[in-house]
Amino acid sequence: MAEGFISTQDLRKRLVAGGSSVSLSTVYRTLTALAEAGRADVFRDANGKQLFRHRPGSDHRHYLICTECGLSLPVGSGPVEKWAARIARTSGFADVRHAVELSGRFPDCLRKEERAQTR
Repeated sequence: MAEGFISTQDLRKRLVAGGSSVSLSTVYRTLTALAEAGRADVFRDANGKQLFRHRPGSDHRHYLICTECGLSLPVGSGPVEKWAARIARTSGFADVRHAVELSGRFPDCLRKEERAQTR
């Protein structure tokens, strides 16, 4: 899988460019299965498109993602994990999962825009 988050379409393009003859539906099903198995993280961009990222270990991660360039940085998620565990415990629900999406603009992207506006 690619570094950072990637769409099914972009991953398929890379695979085809590398010589694979794989369908978009196969890429989507595979990425979805990886996410369900805890081997990939999923993020929805501002347009609602699902983006996937390889999860190297079994630990659940959260990311801060730039809406401009797509850069993704893992962020500490201790408070979120404790909150989710407390909600599960107090509600009586089992197998509770959660998704937290944090997005913003990377400082380099802001500087590029500022430079472009001053020209």
